[in-house]
Amino acid sequence: MIVASSDELKAQDIAPGLERSCKRDWVEAAPYQPGIHRIEAFFSGDAYAPHRHDTYSIGYTIHGIQSFSYRGARTASTAGRVMVLHPDEVHDGGAGSDEGFHYKMLYIDPSLIRAALGDGASTLPFVKEAILTDPRLFHAIQTAFADMTIELEPTALDEIAVLLADGLLANDQSVKRSSGSLIDLKAIKRAKDYLEANLERPVTSDELETVSGQDRFSLARQFRKALGTSPYRYQMLRRLDLARAEIQKGNSLVNASIMAGFSDQPHMSRHFKSTFGISPGQWQRLTTNV
Repeated sequence: MIVASSDELKAQDIAPGLERSCKRDWVEAAPYQPGIHRIEAFFSGDAYAPHRHDTYSIGYTIHGIQSFSYRGARTASTAGRVMVLHPDEVHDGGAGSDEGFHYKMLYIDPSLIRAALGDGASTLPFVKEAILTDPRLFHAIQTAFADMTIELEPTALDEIAVLLADGLLANDQSVKRSSGSLIDLKAIKRAKDYLEANLERPVTSDELETVSGQDRFSLARQFRKALGTSPYRYQMLRRLDLARAEIQKGNSLVNASIMAGFSDQPHMSRHFKSTFGISPGQWQRLTTNV
């Protein structure tokens, strides 16, 4: 399976990272939040001495050769490859060539994976191979890194946990699976209507559980099956639709971002451009002749 072409990786990550990596080793970390830690980093030599985490470490290599010892063997990841290191497994890390390596990594609490699995598995999944080319896990990582400058909203964290759990489960043939459940369309509609009625603010996972009558991870799976996207993404797109409409009416970018429930204008602008392909300012000029 192919994760991403070299051109896609170049467009998404490589150029900015390489420009900075020529200068020195660096690490950027997302704001701290319980259950998940996100970092992007570049190292030109030895990076980490042998150590172990109590989390799953799931990431991918953007550029270079990422070499590490894991479960008694030396292995290496290259551009576009996904890495899965299990809790409490000793590993190290360093560059496998003179050019160094650039990567992104998630450290996610096993309890989130366990909760996200629901009744789909009796144990935590174990992926035998440390290096994979799996599009499901790659998509989960990309989703988690959509915006490193802010904490993940609760429904976004639910989505990522489900994507990671399903990706891990798919790569562990030893895990017992239950038969798939039917979609509760009434529950999905209640959640959808509630999201649309509260566009001015992020909706919490607890609220959606109360409204839908489903646990957050079952809802995330069923919502995607029914509507093709997650509750978090659905509300984000509706908030962007609202912001776009308010800008078209002549509202300022600041007011439009507030009315659509974004923390500030830059927050809105980042999501606006990644969704519509143009900035809010460009949209304003195109639609209001300002």
